Amino acid sequence: MERAAEIVRFYRLLDLLEERCGGRRVLRECDGRMGWSPSGVYFFFEPREHRSDTGAGDRVVRVGTHALTERSRSTLWGRLSQHRGTARSGAGNHRGSIFRLLVGSAIKARAGTSEPRSWGVASGAGEAARKLGVDRATLRQSEAALERDVTRLIGAMPFLWLHVDDPPGPASDRGYVERNAIALLSNFGKGPLDAPSQTWLGRHSDRERVRQSGLWNNDHVDGMWEPEFCDRFERLITNHPDEAVGRSGS
Repeated sequence: MERAAEIVRFYRLLDLLEERCGGRRVLRECDGRMGWSPSGVYFFFEPREHRSDTGAGDRVVRVGTHALTERSRSTLWGRLSQHRGTARSGAGNHRGSIFRLLVGSAIKARAGTSEPRSWGVASGAGEAARKLGVDRATLRQSEAALERDVTRLIGAMPFLWLHVDDPPGPASDRGYVERNAIALLSNFGKGPLDAPSQTWLGRHSDRERVRQSGLWNNDHVDGMWEPEFCDRFERLITNHPDEAVGRSGS
């Protein structure tokens, strides 16, 4: 199966999803009162990142979901809000969002600085503070400026979301869409299609998987998409209920 043709079809399906959603949203303009469906998959775009081989338009730069363990109670908006941070103050927690962690690390690398050196250390701020021999307040203060930079960058990104109401777990349809979409779009170990621009921040990432894939994703970039993926994706979009696309918050 030709990958280019499947990517073309994938973006046509995203156009259909965009129509069903009533348009893309910009993350900094979103909040939890917008009638989000509890469960779903999201697709982020990025200003000035465009397709170059499979047609015109913006290219997807991140695919994600939530609740892929059976005991998880996370929701679609809960996950998006972790990525967004606090819109008004710009605060955020990169230890609760791999997306924020990746973007912040790339900002540091582009600036040629090792500060804050606590970025990405440990899974919690308290543990990071103990490891580095500083108090928690000092650690938070040292990270605050970079967290604000990350909030500004991610907050400016438009995105689409697909309502998929299935139980939490690794076998969910949400997990299926996430890993197959990433595998299809990723350039990691493949001939590049819709390569990122020369100025894409992700080119400064300390993760080879981000740099080579052209995505703000670390998992699934080295995988292969399943032949029936676009068929199944189309069925999920076609069944996308109008009441679950957040129109009440428009």
